[in-house]
Amino acid sequence: MVAMTSTGQTPAGSQRAAVRRGRRRTSAGLTAPLTVGVEEEYLLVDPVSRAVAPEAEKVVADATRELGDRVTPEITLYQVEGRTDPHTSLLELREQVRSTRASVARAAGRRGLRIVSSGTPVFGQVTPAPLGAGPRYARSAEMFGALDEEQSACACHVHVGVPDLATALQVSNHLRPMIPVLIALAANSPFWAGRDTGYASWRTTTWGRWPVAGPPPYFESVGHFEDLVGGFLSAGVLMDRGGLYWDIRPSHHVPTLEFRMADATTTAEETVLLAGLVRAMVATALRAVENREPVPRPAAELLRAACWRAARDGLTGDGIDVFTGRLVPSTDLVDRLLSRLEPSLDEHGDTEFVHALWTRLQAEGSGAERQRAAYRRRAEVTDVVDHLIATTVPARQGG
Repeated sequence: MVAMTSTGQTPAGSQRAAVRRGRRRTSAGLTAPLTVGVEEEYLLVDPVSRAVAPEAEKVVADATRELGDRVTPEITLYQVEGRTDPHTSLLELREQVRSTRASVARAAGRRGLRIVSSGTPVFGQVTPAPLGAGPRYARSAEMFGALDEEQSACACHVHVGVPDLATALQVSNHLRPMIPVLIALAANSPFWAGRDTGYASWRTTTWGRWPVAGPPPYFESVGHFEDLVGGFLSAGVLMDRGGLYWDIRPSHHVPTLEFRMADATTTAEETVLLAGLVRAMVATALRAVENREPVPRPAAELLRAACWRAARDGLTGDGIDVFTGRLVPSTDLVDRLLSRLEPSLDEHGDTEFVHALWTRLQAEGSGAERQRAAYRRRAEVTDVVDHLIATTVPARQGG
């Protein structure tokens, strides 16, 4: 989220201004509403062959006419990233997600291409993926080899404004146990290179191969965090702080806590549901920090196993309760999370909207379920791509 806003401010500046404009005190002494913004990664596809298309640089150059630097390339030429400004209203966030998608889709359309929002490319020459130009990407390819060649996986990153690094780390500590629930909720990558992987979120599974990825550790202090990062840099497992691929991390370029565990979601509404839940999670954790509540510390091994289970089954199966180790229906885990977040959802005026989006998702099925349903109609992977094209930017929204 490094784009300029319509006021000419950077996100950091506009974020602080938005917080000042909307500032109010809660019973716990917290400041609300919190700002939230998202980054979405899209794949370019040929609507005839349905294969991924390596035209990102040209599409981005075209899309910048409408979006400025809220659209950027990614490491592979199959991907384009769209970014929003920070928002305090989920309705306004939804409108900007929709308009950003429509702008990128128009730029792609002028080159005979379409965009899809999916955690992984469904069809085509997936690996080795063609990499973008530039010294950073060249250095990354030299350092990480074949990991970069398979980095055409796409995510939805949610940023929530926090005042400083110390607070961000405390919030991260409180929210680590919730990571598997969000992985299951957003699972949208069952296919990879023309076949069903058997996972609802194959992107989650492949991303775990990076040296600093998955659930973040429990941070004892800012010094502990800095020592870890410094050690990674000294050991040559990171190029820079941008390579901290933990599921939750303090952003290295804007004053936010960044949530990175979610697949790119098919619809704008799913992205906004995720953003609303994440903002409520942060507000709930801030209250817990303010009240000096004990920090939950599930075993790292169990948390990792719960993330794997969530990636495999998504919302259709059982998830692991990280406090008991028992299997619980994944939808029940989401309901439990919503119940816990109710005060923070109420505080931001999001309760009705978020519950409506969750009800809709349950009725229509998760992203992974809908991809598989599209495949089952004729056992054709190309039908999955057609489904993603039609739902990423519905015709009524200007694609």
